[in-house]
Order: sequence, then C-alpha cells, then structure tokens
Amino acid sequence: MTPQEGGAFELGTDGPSVILVGVDDSVTSVRAAAYAAGLARRQGARLVCVYVEQLSGMYGAAAAGGGAGVIAAQGEALEETAAELRQRAEEGAAALGVPLTFITAHGDPFNELRRVADEVRADAVIVGASTKAGHRFVGSLAVRLVKAGRWPVTVVP
Repeated sequence: MTPQEGGAFELGTDGPSVILVGVDDSVTSVRAAAYAAGLARRQGARLVCVYVEQLSGMYGAAAAGGGAGVIAAQGEALEETAAELRQRAEEGAAALGVPLTFITAHGDPFNELRRVADEVRADAVIVGASTKAGHRFVGSLAVRLVKAGRWPVTVVP
C-alpha cells in the first residue's frame, strides 16, 4: 500500500523519521542529545528535543509559606535553562544539518515526554540514564518509558 492509498500511520516502517530526545542540564542528557542528533543525521530524521520544566519540592513549601520570591526565582532559573538548552540544540542541529523542533513542557517528565512522543508520532525515544540513587527503588524515567511499551527507547549512559 502506498501512502497515497490512505493507509494508517505506522511507527517504524522505513526507519525513524522522528526521533524524540529528553533533555535537561545533566551530563547524561547532553550525551543522549548528541547520540540522538547523530542518529537523526544518519537516518535523515527530524529531531524533537523536549525539555520538561519540573518544579522542585521547594515550590509547595514556598507557596505555603508565602515565598513568592522563591517561586519567581525558580521559574526564572527554569526559563534560563530552557533558553540555553534551546540555543545549544539549535546550534548543534544546524551544524549537522538536522531539522529540529525544540519543545518546552511543564510537569512530570514521564507524562510530558509520553504526550509529546504521541503528538509528534515519534519513532524512537532517547533519554539519558538517571544518576539519582533513589531511582533504583522507584524506577527511573527511562524504565517508565520502556514499560509504557509504545516506542523503542534508548538509554544513553
């Protein structure tokens, strides 16, 4: 069946056309972004970088204690991180000749990466390995994405 015959969308039929990578300011995330960019270049795929702004546990405490200044400062720091990551991603993608979409989302990284991956019809999801010790017990983002079982997930150390 040719695309003109109106077949349903199918993931992974002719190699990846959309590769989604979750980014933050961690070392493993930078490695994952580099790996994803190289894969997108080799496959002729579009790269979608997603940065999820996640408020820390201090947010609730600051809101309860009337710390509007703390909340505003944290929001500004997240926006600065997003702007820096966007600039680095755009420069890297331009140098490789890879089409890039950079998305900033707010909330739980698992839910947001899953939502965006579904929206852009990602053929593959790439994330950096978690460096947090607690994830051995509660499960890392990568493990949760793998368990969702919707796309191939690559975890970059």
